[in-house]
Amino acid sequence: MAPTSVPELGRRAQAASRILATASGAVKDTALRLGADLLEQHTADILEANGHDVDGAASLGATATEIDRLRLSDARIGAMADGLRQVAALADPVGAVVDGSVRPNGLSVQRVRVPLGVIGIIYENRPNVTSDAAGLCLKAGNATMLRGSSSALASNIAVVACLRQAAGKAGLPEDVVVLVEDTGRPAAVEFMRLEGVIDCLIPRGGASLLATVKQEATVPCIIDGDGNCHVYVDAAADLDMALAIVVNAKTQRPGVCNAAESLLVHRAVADAFLPRAARALEGVELVGDDRARALVPGMTVASDEDFATEFLALTLSVAVVDGLDEAIDHIARYGSGHSEAIVTTDLAAADRFCREVDAGAVVVNASTRFVDGAELGLGAEVGISTQKLHARGPMGLEALTCTKYVVRGDGQVRG
Repeated sequence: MAPTSVPELGRRAQAASRILATASGAVKDTALRLGADLLEQHTADILEANGHDVDGAASLGATATEIDRLRLSDARIGAMADGLRQVAALADPVGAVVDGSVRPNGLSVQRVRVPLGVIGIIYENRPNVTSDAAGLCLKAGNATMLRGSSSALASNIAVVACLRQAAGKAGLPEDVVVLVEDTGRPAAVEFMRLEGVIDCLIPRGGASLLATVKQEATVPCIIDGDGNCHVYVDAAADLDMALAIVVNAKTQRPGVCNAAESLLVHRAVADAFLPRAARALEGVELVGDDRARALVPGMTVASDEDFATEFLALTLSVAVVDGLDEAIDHIARYGSGHSEAIVTTDLAAADRFCREVDAGAVVVNASTRFVDGAELGLGAEVGISTQKLHARGPMGLEALTCTKYVVRGDGQVRG
């Protein structure tokens, strides 16, 4: 049987969004908790579907990083369920009064948070995005249209089945979550051009997907961009702390957007730090500038392209810099505006780094891996925006709402 068409799915999601927008927080939370329970109850089914996806991707020559992003496990499904429960425990943003005033003529003016409507998510490989994104969108009162990659189709179908069943059990339309099962390019372009239906499109994937969205989409977009993240080890750094941070930021999960891709080291501590770092980063390919390579035998030459690359693998570009000015300039030249970290005991240097580095998140004395919705208290995240309108950084519930003015009077007319 042919997959349901994109316009029909959009029609269903839009109709469901109008009902969801008025649902109580209690009903939405029930749907989320039921979804978590169903994911756990159907773990075996989801893992069976995921196994087919993983085997198919491997047979087509997928890289180890791609397989890691695709693969589910008991622990990862448990984390997906926990993410839904964490979102259910958060305050409902819908209806929250952002600010208000009473005008001299007696008009009461408030700005109130409201859902966006229908949110489209187009993404690659990672089936955990399916539950994370749908859960956040539901809590914020939005219907979700999901369009994953062909490599994860069986996994996504299994996860979405749980979420739709949960919505129905909670008294909501199942179409508050719909999945585009047609994974061909024409359907993807049709999805990106669903004007009047999709109120916001969020792409999550590599450079090719983002380029396609920028070229083809006619609906409003928030770009979840590349994560070319840096760690700068300052002259005043605690080098033991710096070593632990660099190793964690690079190796804890190298295939994700908040992993470190570049290491900058102040020349005053480069002699002491870089050889230690190279030993601790065993298994990581290091590419560097002339000063870095002079301190680490076997490090290969880094090109401009290397410094600008989100490797998503066990590769790290390395540069020795003369100071904070050069570190900030390097990040401005090569960074992607995602997450940037400094390790230092110098409060003035840390404050200046936070002020002058232009990124969605800046981190002082901690790993870039903490730039994540769950880690920052947002519950699961729908993505990390590297643009400046209308959301930036990890996108939680508030980023999935907008505001409207509510004006109340008692008969005022304008003269």
